Amino acid sequence: MSNYEDTTTATASPYAQQRLVSETCVDLFLIEMVDTICRTTAVESEADSEAMFYKLDSLGYAVGQRMVERFTKDRPRFADTLDVVKFICKDLWTIMFKKQIDNLKTNHRGVYVLQDNSFRWFMRMSTDIGGADSAKKATPYIWFPCGIVRGALANLGVQSDVVAETSNLPQCTFQIRITK
Repeated sequence: MSNYEDTTTATASPYAQQRLVSETCVDLFLIEMVDTICRTTAVESEADSEAMFYKLDSLGYAVGQRMVERFTKDRPRFADTLDVVKFICKDLWTIMFKKQIDNLKTNHRGVYVLQDNSFRWFMRMSTDIGGADSAKKATPYIWFPCGIVRGALANLGVQSDVVAETSNLPQCTFQIRITK
């Protein structure tokens, strides 16, 4: 039996007939990408950590832009920012992680909080110590999806800052702040 899923089978999803990338390949790519960037960027100060963040966020940004371009080409334009964020929470998250965001909150002043209680890329992560140590070591892995969300929003006409945090794996919270 193969380790790769057949992603071209018919389902209720409007994207079901399109060829998608194997989940296993994406998981392994993310691990190697983050590991390579962390190894090749010497972390001696806070500025070095920012350089790693910038590299991973930039890669995610490009991926997010391309994904949205591909999956929204046949959709009508969104009416407002809330509709764009709902698209990210429902459609884009389903494409990427096979589930919707668990919780979306907004203050209706340009701040949106997306909570994923079982973030797929954290499902198999752990350390010997666990808890805060695991969350700290998982931090570089949330910079890439922050870039994906920011790139997707930018391609839909919404400029934003996206930050994420995790205190208890596999839970992850993304905060989107709309910038003018």
